[in-house]
Amino acid sequence: MSDETEPEPCDDCREPLTDALARTVRLTVDRSQIDSQRLCPECFADWIDRYEGEMTPGSDESENEGSEIIVD
Repeated sequence: MSDETEPEPCDDCREPLTDALARTVRLTVDRSQIDSQRLCPECFADWIDRYEGEMTPGSDESENEGSEIIVD
């Protein structure tokens, strides 16, 4: 038996991660961590593209998605 453990998978694509290339994305609100994801380089690049598209003022995506505020 080997002492090596299998690398943890990317939280998006589920491919094994290498620590040197993995990125962690953390979502915090009022200093409380809401979510944390370990992503491979490709999934991280996709995440950045989605973030920029949704957060850019005047983009079609930011106007159409998330415009509702729901308070419980």
